[in-house]
Amino acid sequence: MASITSLGIGANLPLDSLLANLTSAEKARLTPITKQQSANTARLTAYGTLKGALEKFQTANTTLNNADLFKSTTAKSSSTDLTVSTTAGAAAGKYTISVTQLAQAQSLTTNTPIVSSKDALGDTAVAERTLVINQHSREKPLEIKLSSEQTSLESIRDAINDADGGVAASIVKISDNDYQLVLTSNTTGSDSEMTLSVKDDSKLNALLGYDGTSGGMKQLLKAQNAELTVNNINIVRQTNTITDAPQGVTLNLTKEVSNVTVTVDKSNDQSKAAIKGWVDAYNSLIDTFSSLTKYTAVDPGTTSQSSSNGALLGDTVVRTIQTGLRGMFTQSDTGSSFKTMTEIGITADGTTGKLKIDDTKLTKALNENASATRQLLVGDGKETGITTKMASTIKDYLADDGIIDTAQDSINSTLKKLTKQYLATSDSIDATVARYKAQFTQLDSMMSKLNSTSSYISQQFTAMSKSS
Repeated sequence: MASITSLGIGANLPLDSLLANLTSAEKARLTPITKQQSANTARLTAYGTLKGALEKFQTANTTLNNADLFKSTTAKSSSTDLTVSTTAGAAAGKYTISVTQLAQAQSLTTNTPIVSSKDALGDTAVAERTLVINQHSREKPLEIKLSSEQTSLESIRDAINDADGGVAASIVKISDNDYQLVLTSNTTGSDSEMTLSVKDDSKLNALLGYDGTSGGMKQLLKAQNAELTVNNINIVRQTNTITDAPQGVTLNLTKEVSNVTVTVDKSNDQSKAAIKGWVDAYNSLIDTFSSLTKYTAVDPGTTSQSSSNGALLGDTVVRTIQTGLRGMFTQSDTGSSFKTMTEIGITADGTTGKLKIDDTKLTKALNENASATRQLLVGDGKETGITTKMASTIKDYLADDGIIDTAQDSINSTLKKLTKQYLATSDSIDATVARYKAQFTQLDSMMSKLNSTSSYISQQFTAMSKSS
């Protein structure tokens, strides 16, 4: 609304100030609405914070909700030429390993010196030919179509590499007039052995053909399997990475070695780290609860609450989640000899609700009864176990139709209504102020006329008196 600078001049009254005061009084009708908007917006933001904290705890809970954590092992080798690692379920023990042969990929090269890597080598009378590469590891032969423009060494190399069929091609320059095409299998072991032929081009077939023993190409490196013994048991594998001898242990063969000792020991490092991460995430969630429901006492007789109170103070959604999660800590249906987390060294502070770990007690539980610890925390992974039930409960809280989402929808609906109410009230205020302005303008005009008439009559009386 434009500022009225001349209102009241005609009536010689402070009508502009009066209108400003009336406008301020009318706009005060918006204050309760804006306060409600601010409070609901703060609650909406708080629910977003609560959801983020729950999702963080859900991630830590998912990590701990894994039975394999409690079956972890570590492995070490007495030789750097034989590296080892383990997966869940590997049996603890010692293994004596000897490697007598490493797995190797086959490599072939052209027999005949080729004077140029760019010149065509195929039969010029043939429009198209097919290079066929067979390997035992492939169910079907690799077939590569070659046009008349694709029979140079460079073109053949590119066509093979573009086919991405388990064979790599390269060109080696021996001298200025001597180039060779080299083919190497991408995999090791006897199954990588190759045979080659070229259909519909006898000239190119004479250059690239190989039947496994002879042809236009010769063998540089033969395909061979890895051969080793594990506790005097003979093992043959296609690769130098052995993942199942023994099961759960991965052997990485790099050299031929004799009597290397591999030791596999049970390890609680992963399970302890997951438990600590879970406790830390839960305590972080408790901090979020405390922040969102914070209450600051005020002096007796004070009519308003402290502005530092949490946006979700007294909120039933927070209370429901807190109660629900705490209820997961005691499980009696897991089949474990441990019934509470206290028995494995995880206790809750009676004042703050935060968890803390007795490392000595937890280590003892994992060392002496990892199975019972796993049963308490993970259960069957479907219905029983603290983290299993926790996962289901949190999933429900975070669902699209869960209590947080429902609360947010309710707030959004309230905010929409408040926006409509604000706009309607603002329009009403504008109309009222416009009516006041019109009335004051009319009064100003009327008073101005009356003052003019009064002045005129006074002048006439004065003139008549002088004339008499």
